[in-house]
Amino acid sequence: QVQLVESGGGLVQAGGSLRLSCAASGPAFSTYAVGWFRQAPGKEREFVAAISWSGITRYYEESVKGRFTISRDNAKNTGYLQMNSLKPEDTAVYYCAADPTSRVKVTTTPSLYWGQGTQVTVSS
Repeated sequence: QVQLVESGGGLVQAGGSLRLSCAASGPAFSTYAVGWFRQAPGKEREFVAAISWSGITRYYEESVKGRFTISRDNAKNTGYLQMNSLKPEDTAVYYCAADPTSRVKVTTTPSLYWGQGTQVTVSS
């Protein structure tokens, strides 16, 4: 069992930056692919970025490429999402997820571990 706790959200002006963290319990986290998702009011949850267990392979949703960077520190059992050049349309609750069935990419398995989410609000 893995528990995930996100932090680092907040209110920022357009063009600003935030760094989200996803702290995990349990040593198995280092073997799981990790992803970030977001859900804006009235919209479905959408994929933002993912990283393989080794940190070598990364995936990004098209609208965040070049602005967001996903990373992880397995020694600290923590994943990160550095968000730069934030836009009002990035406003959402951001969730961290860990996939116990995959080392490379986050899948749609119902076994995903989820954090509770952290609010990111970007003002114009």
